[in-house]
Amino acid sequence: MISKQLMRALAVLGIQLTHSKPREPAGRGKIERVFRTVREQFLIELAVPGALAKIDGLEQLNELFTAWVETVYHRRVHSETGQTPLARFTAADPPVIPSAAALHEAFLWSETRLVAKTATVSLFGNTYEVDAALVGRRVELVFDPFDLTDLQVRYQGRQMGAAVGHHIGRHVHPGAKPETSPDPAPPTGIDYLALVRDRHTATLCEPPPKYAELTQPTTKTVGAVDIVDTTTSASGGLDVGLEAELASFATLLASSPHPTVVGQEVIPGQLDLLQLLHPNDSNDSKEHQ
Repeated sequence: MISKQLMRALAVLGIQLTHSKPREPAGRGKIERVFRTVREQFLIELAVPGALAKIDGLEQLNELFTAWVETVYHRRVHSETGQTPLARFTAADPPVIPSAAALHEAFLWSETRLVAKTATVSLFGNTYEVDAALVGRRVELVFDPFDLTDLQVRYQGRQMGAAVGHHIGRHVHPGAKPETSPDPAPPTGIDYLALVRDRHTATLCEPPPKYAELTQPTTKTVGAVDIVDTTTSASGGLDVGLEAELASFATLLASSPHPTVVGQEVIPGQLDLLQLLHPNDSNDSKEHQ
């Protein structure tokens, strides 16, 4: 059964609730997996004894979290998608970011009560006084589940002021359970989040790369000739095997103008490629005959 408080939050933020198919759990763990990663890789660093003492307030905590997200989480390739979260997020249309007031409204809880003849309403043993014009009508009481001393009264979507507490015996909604913190991890002496923050700051200070310089080809000189992308040996010259092949080929050229390999003589009627390369030499030999 879906909580009515969850349905209210979705309605305020304009989120459509889509149910997964029965017996197909693969599509249900996306949101939970994100929070698990935050707990296991970020919040666990704050559970180390003395870690919270180094944080001055919410602004510094947000700075550490932003550095962790942009430096660690967004840059790690996901095992299922094969993409980093940042690349997958920017490939889609930008989401609509709700305002702070809309988020505050979405996470308030509400209950419906009938206003008694004494212009009072009862909520979990507490008694509140409301506007006398609401007697006999059903009103919506909107409140923070962890603070039942402050109730806002609404009728047909219109604000009707705040309810005045007459008898307050319960300060927290019975369905609001505080989260229990996990056991702190043993101290390692390494401030991991500070290291991530420093690396994030250093990345922001680096100048952008000059792509024009990255695309220029490199040349390596052999003698007086420039050869692009030539394989070189450790001494700076050509590869040793290539040098040996060139020396052997030069020896064959010196001994015969048309060197042939044993077993590879030209068969009668077969095209001799050497004649195509040196037509003048072939004509001269025929004239001497």
